Amino acid sequence: MDLLSKTWFYRFPLPDGRVTHSYHDGLLDAVHTTRVDMMGRAIRAHFGDTTIASAVDLACHQGWFSWQLTRHGVDRVTGIEPRAEHVADARAIVAAMGLSERIAIEQCDVHDTSPERFGTHPLVLCFGLIYHLENPIGALRRARALTAPGGLCLVETQVVPGLRGYVDWGNHRFVRPLKGSFGIIDEIDETHAAEASTTGICLAPDTEGLMWILRNIGFGDVELIPPPADGYEQHLYGKRVMVGAVAV
Repeated sequence: MDLLSKTWFYRFPLPDGRVTHSYHDGLLDAVHTTRVDMMGRAIRAHFGDTTIASAVDLACHQGWFSWQLTRHGVDRVTGIEPRAEHVADARAIVAAMGLSERIAIEQCDVHDTSPERFGTHPLVLCFGLIYHLENPIGALRRARALTAPGGLCLVETQVVPGLRGYVDWGNHRFVRPLKGSFGIIDEIDETHAAEASTTGICLAPDTEGLMWILRNIGFGDVELIPPPADGYEQHLYGKRVMVGAVAV
């Protein structure tokens, strides 16, 4: 594959000094560099300067964050990606960077992952994924299953405005508080798109609901990772968030 003959979602610096072309002439690059900054600070806060034996990058796309993990102290990375074209791209990038012994790219849907197949790891990434899914809680449960006890799971996602209040739960005498909410997003006509949902029906969480879910599926110490002062505008204004969650 001629890596410079196509436009990528990311600007990959190649070993010969050239850089891949990214979408919209680099207009969206800040969303990636902001996530790398937030990821790096979260990793250092949890692991310090120690080497991290292994990590999983769920929905690894073209391998950008799998590569970044090797630059942030991870010895071996498994990138998991459902789309065949992204698997091919990621493998080509990994080979070009000479990282084939440190990064393995596997084709698999997040809902089909399991510890039996992929093991458990001290670090799991779930970036830019759950808001494209019709079963985001199921995906987060899979992420928890792949996170070793005491390990760190980082979830980055688009979020929607939250809804608060109380609902009658079967009868006016039985009232329950809303812990969070999901927004239904339509990508039904975009399933062919490389960065869209594979099914077309998307449930995007609100921030408080996401954190409540993580605390109730086996994570503790669930915290928002603050963006850098010069970060991507969606992170700065709380329209995208990164949450760190420690497996209990």
